[in-house]
Amino acid sequence: QVQLVESGGGLVQAGGSLRLSCAASGHTFSGYAMGWFRQAPGKQREFVAGIYWSTGTTYYAVSVKGRFIISRDNAKNTVYLQMNSLEPEDTAVYYCAASPIWRTTDSSLYNYWGQGTQVTVSS
Repeated sequence: QVQLVESGGGLVQAGGSLRLSCAASGHTFSGYAMGWFRQAPGKQREFVAGIYWSTGTTYYAVSVKGRFIISRDNAKNTVYLQMNSLEPEDTAVYYCAASPIWRTTDSSLYNYWGQGTQVTVSS
């Protein structure tokens, strides 16, 4: 059974940092792209960052580039999202997802999803 389990969300003040984790199990993701998405209330789900599991190559949404860092630990089968210089606009539920298609930001092309973790940034 494929599982993506996110953790690490919480409440933080503007300018602060959080690190999200996504523990993957039940599938070999070596040929997959792993992505982080977020969805704020009343808004569509949007792409945040992605990493190709095999090579570690990364790509980011413009809104988070320079502030967020995506990485993975092969030994732990875990993907991370380090979020720095957080802004109230970053408040959302953050989801981890996996896609067999490299470098896609289209959520419909991701076929495995976690349950999400809430990130709230206060001003």
